[in-house]
Amino acid sequence: MPKRVTAVLSAALLATTCLAACGDDGQQAAGNQITVWTEENLEDRMAVQKQIIAEFTRKTGIKVDLVGVAEDQFSQVITSAAAAGELPDVIGALPLASVRELEANDLLDTETAGRIVDRLGRDTFSPRALELDSAAGKPLAVPSDGWAQLILYRKDLFERAGLRPPDTYEALQAAAAKLNTGGIAGITLAVAPKDAFTAQSFEHVALANGCQLVDDAGNVTLDSPACVRAFEFYAGLAKNYSVKGIQDVDSTRATYFSGKAAMMIWSSFVLDELAGLRKDALPSCPECREDRQWLAKNTGVVTALKGPDGSAPAQYGEIVSWAVLRDSATDPATTFVSYMMNEGYERWLGMAPEGKFPTRKGFADKWTRLPAGVDTKKPLADIYPAEVLDALRTSPDTFERWGIPQGQGKLVGATMGELPVPTALSGLVDGSLTAQAAAAQAKTEVETIKRGIRE
Repeated sequence: MPKRVTAVLSAALLATTCLAACGDDGQQAAGNQITVWTEENLEDRMAVQKQIIAEFTRKTGIKVDLVGVAEDQFSQVITSAAAAGELPDVIGALPLASVRELEANDLLDTETAGRIVDRLGRDTFSPRALELDSAAGKPLAVPSDGWAQLILYRKDLFERAGLRPPDTYEALQAAAAKLNTGGIAGITLAVAPKDAFTAQSFEHVALANGCQLVDDAGNVTLDSPACVRAFEFYAGLAKNYSVKGIQDVDSTRATYFSGKAAMMIWSSFVLDELAGLRKDALPSCPECREDRQWLAKNTGVVTALKGPDGSAPAQYGEIVSWAVLRDSATDPATTFVSYMMNEGYERWLGMAPEGKFPTRKGFADKWTRLPAGVDTKKPLADIYPAEVLDALRTSPDTFERWGIPQGQGKLVGATMGELPVPTALSGLVDGSLTAQAAAAQAKTEVETIKRGIRE
């Protein structure tokens, strides 16, 4: 593994910070308090963050007011805070589209973000994570961690049939066709028109074929030949080899967990459930009755997929970041984010390691040993083979996203709200649209959304 390189805050720096923070009576000095919003707002995760912050305050003297914010309320809340002049100093667990939204509204302190990345060491970050979080080569925010969209497949069925892993369009379709028999679907695939999960699943497949939402000039390109082929390929899998009816985030998981599908596309957050570590989402296949981890042991994982028009394998993934906002308390904010990305980083990742792949390279080994799960806790390394964990923790290096590199984060957020692509895809699956017509419809609707943003 690469040599671990970290930039631990020195005792002298911490002492200096504390001296600057504290008066003679040991009370907090004015201006040495920051407000931090976090989208990790679930009760158990808020508790972990408060524990890390309590330790941070003891070491630095910097007080932190932590506020949980729901992801689906972020745009509304940040707009209100900006209008009232009550922006936080730092926001954590911020998705890429939200970072670009802050950039578009000139709310980011990018100079501070760049200094934090330099302090921690640029070579300790995933290059792709930094790239997705940058504009014109300069960091907009500090990439914290990520989760990945995956193709999960039954290794036992693949080996029995002599099939290769489904890491290309050709291999995926061949496996779906061959294994779609005997009461088992070749693949279980989301097609629900009003489900963001359908959008994420399709984007994963589309990116693999070089299909982009927009070009570098911001023009919508969903009717390109690469996109038309992606629509056709995805719909063909759904119509011919998946479970009939409107499949969504819950039904696809349930089908695979029951042993009635040879493959599924799902996010890495399924990994603890797949291993039987959550009572509310247990695998129910016949073999799972004797061994809750049977399905996890017999599941292979493909991270990046490649289509015939794609230049390289790619996958959908989300990077979440620490953003420092303009007019923030710069020095305390810098110290805080640096701490959360270093001394507090292991505990931050440990809140949900199956959905928090480290973007800093020096923490890979620690990540594999972090306990995952809810009702039962086990390190991922006790469940999944080393090659799977290696693929997972390096997957941020192959993440692609529609619109983000082109600076269209607000458009990405808006399309995820209105879901024009899943709607068009659903029409293709039910036979009311051709692939060309579905792509054209999606393009037209995204262009309408884009005009609304400008107005």
